[in-house]
Amino acid sequence: MEQKILELLNEIYPVNFLKVESVTNEMYRCIAEQGNFFARITNYKTYDEQLEEVKYTNFLSNEGFSVPLGIPSLNGKLVEKITLDKDVLTVLYNAASGVHLPRNQWNANVLKELGRQIGRLHRLSKKFENIMSTKYINDWHDNEEYDFHKYIPKEESTIREIAHKVLSTIKNLPKCHSTYGLLHGDLWLENILVDSDSKLTMVDFQDCEKHYYIFDLAVPIYSALEYSFVGNGNIADYGRSITKAIIDGYQEENDISPEMLGKLSLFIKLKEIFEYNLMHMYWNKERLTEEQVRIMNHFRIRIEHNYSILNI
Repeated sequence: MEQKILELLNEIYPVNFLKVESVTNEMYRCIAEQGNFFARITNYKTYDEQLEEVKYTNFLSNEGFSVPLGIPSLNGKLVEKITLDKDVLTVLYNAASGVHLPRNQWNANVLKELGRQIGRLHRLSKKFENIMSTKYINDWHDNEEYDFHKYIPKEESTIREIAHKVLSTIKNLPKCHSTYGLLHGDLWLENILVDSDSKLTMVDFQDCEKHYYIFDLAVPIYSALEYSFVGNGNIADYGRSITKAIIDGYQEENDISPEMLGKLSLFIKLKEIFEYNLMHMYWNKERLTEEQVRIMNHFRIRIEHNYSILNI
C-alpha cells in the first residue's frame, strides 16, 4: 500500500517523494528531496468539506499563523482524488516544525502561550468568514459525533438525560459574531507542536467546525487534566493554574465576555460526554478490553454523579 501511495503521490504533486511511511490509518509521512511532508488520505469528510478546510488553514498560514500549508497538486488542486482499493481523497501538507511536549512540560507558561494563539486564531477566523462564506463546514451540533442519543444506550437513562440537558442548554445560548464562529474544534494537546523557541503550531484541522469560541479553550483544559498532569502537586491547583493561564493568554489577543467564561465548565462537560459517546461509536462492545471497561466506568461515574473535573 505504501509503495502504491508513493507512486501515486509522485504522479500528482510537484515533489520528488522518496519514501512514504504510515503514521495512522489516514496520515502518511512523506520523505522527499525537497524535505518532509504529510499526506492525509481519507474520506472522513467530503471533497467540499476538505477543500473548505484547506482554504481556511492556508488563509491562516498566509496571515502568518503557524499551521501546516496545504500544497497544490500539478493540477492546481488542494484536494485530489486517488484510487487505492477504492477512491479516496488526499491532501498534502508541509511538515510542521516542533514536537509533542512531554506531559510534565505542559505548564502554565506554555498554556498561556497556547491561549494567546487560540485568541489570535479566532480573530483570523472572523476575518476569514468575513471574506469567504463557509458553506460546507458544519455547525457543531450537525456532526454525528454529537448525536448522543443515537449511540449512548437507552439503558443509560441518567447519562442520556444529562447529555440532553447539556446539548439543549448550549444550543439555546445566544450566537453572535463575538461568541460563535469557525474554530479548530479538536485542540487536545497532541494537536499542538512546540519548537525550541516555544513557538506553537496547530495541526489537524480536520474537525474544524462552527462552534462557540469558548469550546476551543475547554478542549485543551480538558486534555491537560485528563492526560498531562503527572503529579508533584494537586490536580485541582494544576487545573486552576492552567485555566487562568489559557484565559489570560487568550485575553491578550481577543475579547471574551464574563458571561461566556461562566459557561466554561458547561463546555468541558460537553467535551466529556462527547468523548464518552465516541467510545460507543467506535469501540466494539462485544470485545471490550478490561482497560476499555475501566475507562467507560470512570466516565459513567463522573457523568452520572455530575462531577466536574474542573473547579474554578
